[in-house]
Amino acid sequence: MSRATLLILADGRFPAGGHAHSGGVEAAVAREAIRDAHSLQTFCQGRLHTAGVVAAGLAAAAAAGADPLALDEAADARTPVPALRDIARKLGRQMMRAARVVWPAPELDQLARDRPQGAHQPVVLGVAAHAAGLAPLDAAYAAAYESISCPATAAVRLLGLDPFDATAVLARLADDLDQVADRATRAADRVAAEGTTVLPATSAPLIDITAQQHAQWPVRLFAS
Repeated sequence: MSRATLLILADGRFPAGGHAHSGGVEAAVAREAIRDAHSLQTFCQGRLHTAGVVAAGLAAAAAAGADPLALDEAADARTPVPALRDIARKLGRQMMRAARVVWPAPELDQLARDRPQGAHQPVVLGVAAHAAGLAPLDAAYAAAYESISCPATAAVRLLGLDPFDATAVLARLADDLDQVADRATRAADRVAAEGTTVLPATSAPLIDITAQQHAQWPVRLFAS
């Protein structure tokens, strides 16, 4: 396994569709919960330790070889809002398209057949990581990083935020990212013996509520 593979998977230019999503930032900007780099950091930190750790756990478990269908059901159970489930599956379909071209593998083909409507994106990411020869910790890092990098990028467009400031936010969250990836991987290690209930299931009710509201906006810059 080459570490360069992880860089490719985590690269914002990987055609997985994340550029069209703000991860809740658009709604947060509208209600003035995010106004500057400081409030963006607070939002991203909260997202990392909720949605981020859930995604990282699912991705790590999939990369470890856990049943992706069981993980997809676990992802559904951890995503109570219909709008967010739809978004996760749309992103999963796009991730699947890209991954099958870059890392052709029977497990990706099988998941595509089993979930033609799209599996949840973190599950697809983990299966892709496994196909690419990456470790569960690598998948956890990729999923966790994506949970904050997309919001940070969206804030630049929505607020006219200085890109240097947005990148500094991500840098300041490096220790949190390490903690989340480690927690997710340790949980994923237990799935084979104890089942998917051991995976993180933290939630962010306000993000859930505003995500459903955002989906009904007649005009929006981002899909989420």
